Amino acid sequence: MDYKIVKEARCAVIGYGSWATAITGLLTRNESEVWWYIRNPEVLEGVMTDGRNPKYVSEVEFDLTRVHPSDDINEVVRHAEIIIMAVPSAYLKDFLEPLTEPLNDKFVVSAIKGIIPGEYQTVAEYLRDRYSLSFRQIGIIGGPSHAEEVSKGRLSYLTIVCTSEENAHMIGKKLGCASVRLSYSTDIYGVEYASILKNIYAIATGIAVGLGYGDNYLAVLISNCANEMTRFLKESYPDNRNTFAPAYLGDLLVTCYSIYSRNRRLGLLIGRGCTVKSALNEMTMIAEGYFAAECIRHINFKHKVDMPIADMVYEILYRNAPARRSMKELSDKL
Repeated sequence: MDYKIVKEARCAVIGYGSWATAITGLLTRNESEVWWYIRNPEVLEGVMTDGRNPKYVSEVEFDLTRVHPSDDINEVVRHAEIIIMAVPSAYLKDFLEPLTEPLNDKFVVSAIKGIIPGEYQTVAEYLRDRYSLSFRQIGIIGGPSHAEEVSKGRLSYLTIVCTSEENAHMIGKKLGCASVRLSYSTDIYGVEYASILKNIYAIATGIAVGLGYGDNYLAVLISNCANEMTRFLKESYPDNRNTFAPAYLGDLLVTCYSIYSRNRRLGLLIGRGCTVKSALNEMTMIAEGYFAAECIRHINFKHKVDMPIADMVYEILYRNAPARRSMKELSDKL
C-alpha cells in the first residue's frame, strides 16, 4: 500500500544538534506547530526559556507559540505524522530506545548522513527493518547544505528523496523558503550512500590539506573521489542516476571544501600529526565519516568495488597506517 502525505500532516524533529535545530527553524516558518524531541536538559531549558539552542546554531530564534520542545520522545511522536530524524547515526539507537509509540503509521524522514555502527546498514535500511516500515514511508533529506549556512539564511539547497515524487514535494513545501532551494529525487539508495561516502572523502581531503598538499592535488583527489563514489553506486545498485547532480557531486564538494565540515576537520587534525584518538577527542561534534569508513569497508566485501581512497582512510583510521606514507602511495595511483 502506498503512503500518501497529506498537506495537514504535522512534523516532529528528533535531535538537538546543529542540523536538527536548523531543520526545526525551517519548519516553524511554514507550519503552525512543530514538535521537537530534545533530550539534552541544557538545550531544552535554553529553547524553552530563551527561544534559542544555547549549544548549536544559536542565531536561530524560535517562536514558542509554534514549536513544542519536549524531553518525552513518545509525546513528540504521538503528536505528529511526519517524523524527521536528525541525530548522529552513532547515537540513533540510544535516542530511539525509550520509544514505545509505533512508527508504522508515520512517514519517517532521515536527515542523517551516516551508517548505523555495528549494524552495517544505512539509516533508512535500519528504520525499515527495526520498525517494520516500507521504503514507501521513508524519506531522505540530502544536500548540498550545511546547518550553519541554512541557519544564517544563506542561499542553500536541499534534495528531498522519496519513492513517491508527490510525497517528496509535500515535504519540500514544509521545508522550503526564499533562502532554501529544493530539488527532488526517488533514488533513496543512491542519495543516502552518496551522503555517507562523501564524509569518508572529506576525511581524505582534510588529511591531504593537513599534510601540506596544495589545490592542484586536491582537485585531482576530489575528482577521483567523485569517480569512486559513482563506481560504488553503479556496481552496488545500478540505477538511472546522474551523479553530477547536487545531491551527489554537490554534497561531496561542499563537504570536502567547507570550513564547516567536521569530517574535513577530523582529517585535517590527523594530517597535522594528531593520533586518530586525540583527533576524535578534540572534535566537538561527531564526524560521521569515522564510522562510515569501517562500515563501507565491511559492505564492500560483498560488492568488491575498487575503492582505493576509502580503503586508505580506513587503513589510517583503524589500522594506524601512517598518514603521510598512505597519502603518498595513493597519489602514485591517481
